[in-house]
Amino acid sequence: MGGFLLRNYVWLISGVELLAALTGLLVLKYYRHTYTRYFIYFLVCIAICDFIGFYTWLVEPDKIFSFLIGTLIEKNYWWSTLYWSIGAIVFYTFYFEKILQTHVFKVTLKVSNIIFLIFAFIYIGLNFDAYFSRFFPSIKVFGAVLIMLCSIFYFIELLNSDKLLNFYKFINFYISFVLFIWWLVITPIVFYDGYSAYEIGVPIKDRAYIILRRYIYLFVNLFMYLTFTFAFIWCRQEAKKSKITDKH
Repeated sequence: MGGFLLRNYVWLISGVELLAALTGLLVLKYYRHTYTRYFIYFLVCIAICDFIGFYTWLVEPDKIFSFLIGTLIEKNYWWSTLYWSIGAIVFYTFYFEKILQTHVFKVTLKVSNIIFLIFAFIYIGLNFDAYFSRFFPSIKVFGAVLIMLCSIFYFIELLNSDKLLNFYKFINFYISFVLFIWWLVITPIVFYDGYSAYEIGVPIKDRAYIILRRYIYLFVNLFMYLTFTFAFIWCRQEAKKSKITDKH
């Protein structure tokens, strides 16, 4: 079983991402008057970006991208940092800024998002060589704090609203819950990413860690994207009743 999961790691993750994105597009008509439409477009972009990121599986002798061996972009640290560690955080913070109603929460997220973006690019600029060989724990932890802040703000508003009894009908509840769990599980791993940092001529520094890391990412991604898929379908009728000003 473990061998099957590792052999099909790319296809399993790409498959559930594509499933969530396509499901979102299929039910888009139910969400066209809500901010969830932005979330659906974002999932499509993420599915494409993740698929591009798997180019590293072809950077091997006798494979199509073998000419990248020994170059700065042999590994996809740079790409993952750009579109996920930074891009995804910026989008999610923007998204929650839109769906929240409390002015203080909205301003806090907007300012925090700007600070995060400035910090991320300054940090990369100061550590540009490392940008191609490892992930940056500082950027990932900062991003995780923002995601958890977004989720907490949403739950606070939900607890103080008259929609609490019907929370399971609203897609933003599932989005908030899943993102909180995903980052809660993944964030501690960033402190061990040094075991997978790239060195020219040393493709894998710690194979056992790489395998464990892939299992964790596989299962949390399956959980996240399958939940999104379920939520798109389950919440579509409630979303159809909503207008753009109906935040939850």
